[in-house]
Amino acid sequence: MKKGIHPENYRLVVFKDMSNEEIFITKSAADTKDTIEVDGVEYPLVKMEISSTSHPFYTGKQKLVDTAGRIDKFKNKYAKFNK
Repeated sequence: MKKGIHPENYRLVVFKDMSNEEIFITKSAADTKDTIEVDGVEYPLVKMEISSTSHPFYTGKQKLVDTAGRIDKFKNKYAKFNK
C-alpha cells in the first residue's frame, strides 16, 4: 500500500436519510460540520437524500415525483441562454 494517499481521519459517522429519518452509524472519512447525538454520544452527521431504507428498488414501493414542475423550472431558468 502506498504511504500518504489514504485518509487518516476514519471515525464513526452518522448517515441520516432525510426522507424517512433513518440513521446509520458507520466508519467514514467524510467531512461534515453537522453533529448529532445518538444514545448520549455525539457523532459527525452526513445528510443523505435517499438510502436503502427509502429507495424504491429496496422497498418495493414507488414514489410519485412531480417532474413536470422541475422541467418547467429548468426551462424557465435557462431560457435566457437560448436567445
